[in-house]
Amino acid sequence: MSETGATQTEVDADGLRLLMNRLALMRPGADEAESVQRLTLLEEIKSACTSAQVRQTVNLDELRAADEAVRNVPERKRGRGLAAEVGLARKVSPRKGSQYLGFARALGHEMPHTMAALTVGVLTEWRATILVRETAYLTRESREEVDRRICGDSATLVGMSDREIEALAKSHAYELEAEAVVARKAKAERDRHVSVRPAPDLMTQLSALLPLTDGIAVYAALKKHADSVCGSDDRTHAQVMTDTLIERVTGRSVAEPTPVAVNLVLSDRSLFGVDDSAADVPGFGPIPATVARLLVADSMAPGDETSSTLRRLYARPADGALVAMESRSRGFPPALARYIRLRDQRCRTPYCGAPIAEIDHATAHRRSGPTSAENADGICVIHNRAKEAAGWSYNARVVDGVHVIDVITPTGGRHISAAPAAIGHRPSSRSEVETRLLQLLAAA
Repeated sequence: MSETGATQTEVDADGLRLLMNRLALMRPGADEAESVQRLTLLEEIKSACTSAQVRQTVNLDELRAADEAVRNVPERKRGRGLAAEVGLARKVSPRKGSQYLGFARALGHEMPHTMAALTVGVLTEWRATILVRETAYLTRESREEVDRRICGDSATLVGMSDREIEALAKSHAYELEAEAVVARKAKAERDRHVSVRPAPDLMTQLSALLPLTDGIAVYAALKKHADSVCGSDDRTHAQVMTDTLIERVTGRSVAEPTPVAVNLVLSDRSLFGVDDSAADVPGFGPIPATVARLLVADSMAPGDETSSTLRRLYARPADGALVAMESRSRGFPPALARYIRLRDQRCRTPYCGAPIAEIDHATAHRRSGPTSAENADGICVIHNRAKEAAGWSYNARVVDGVHVIDVITPTGGRHISAAPAAIGHRPSSRSEVETRLLQLLAAA
């Protein structure tokens, strides 16, 4: 890069930091009207920032493609890891990074009117995302036509809601490519699935993506049953529908206890009420110690001592790190893999947060990386594939007893990931001398 180019980059970066500082120091509005005016302006600035991110993402995509072409990277391997790198740069998961990359490609190459409306703040990022999503399956020509029809005159977008934007995009898409809609429906039915995710207040959101008629039939059956029994007890109509769903899927009454096995991790001190350190439900997250104790107690059916199982997990008191394990094999044995899952809890790549799908070597086995806890990372599928691309490296180390992974991306970005402390760990406030004296007194 020339000195002029480097200087321009530095100026641009300094200008953005100056803008951030000015926003942080912006005084409150003098009255209600000025406060509302600033809210609108700040929302438009957010849209302009999104359009700037789109341009930077498109530029990165083009530069990476040109570089890989010069290096004769095979076609099937080109662009590998780029979505994950975009995700790290924007401090989100790789799946979200992939969405941002696709969003940028669509706006940068196929939807100029949507891009223009976003740049001037007429469209929000979410409404632009709706337009990209609802035209994703169209040919380029049809997508460009929908873009022109909806955003060609940005004045018509003022006052439109999310649902109006979505309905308008769908109607134009259906008109332009009716056959594609039928094909999309068939593909969507193949993608039917059930998922679960954490919800506030220690609840879970169970979702099922079903074909139209099946989804309506399931809901209608639950509603019909709730209509017939509602009022016979103190449950609401919604509660009856929910309880009926549980009973018909699991085959058990909601009054029956639910066995708790390895899927609840808590310290022995929390279990026996010595302290209230949070417990953890893998795939959900932390829960209060009181709730964890109730789950264990409720799961113990009268006269059945095997309905729940407990596994004790030991950590080093000083830092909460789990004890190390190692194997001579290339693959991670089940016990070692289970230990790493408990240690890492989630994908170890920063900002990801996805459930651990694979246990892999931080330093690859083919590069003499050992099959050990120190050289292991619990990781999601996307990041595990991304780190195999050129320029990526994961380097594991232990710092003051804490397992740390340094993630380096092809553009030189450096990100640090430290393993969370073991469930129930509380740093000791005693010095080593005090701890030793207490040990001697206890032994006396």
